[in-house]
Amino acid sequence: GTDPRQSAYVSNVVKCRPAVVRNPEPAELAACENYLRREVALVQPKIILAMGRFAAQSLLRESLPDVASIPLGKLRGQVYRYQGIPVVVSYHPAYLLRTQQDKARAWVDLCLAQATIGS
Repeated sequence: GTDPRQSAYVSNVVKCRPAVVRNPEPAELAACENYLRREVALVQPKIILAMGRFAAQSLLRESLPDVASIPLGKLRGQVYRYQGIPVVVSYHPAYLLRTQQDKARAWVDLCLAQATIGS
């Protein structure tokens, strides 16, 4: 079997999406908040990599009330907490497909996440 310590679990902060691709509305993020909280409690991850602005806002809203006004780039490079679990912020994969020059920065974020797990 697979060693659970080597596993990754991928999820979205919004549990349902409209047919038209658009950013989630604040009410949609709020409606999914309890599902996200319960999902994290059940999965018990060692670390959360918040990929993208809306993931970061959803996970950091309680610990960083003005998170919505902080650019994603300024949220990177430090470790936050959600339900006591370390959170590292990085770019959304779709953004990285469009903005190749930020892939190196995303790699730095992954290295920070890995180092956080190891410490």
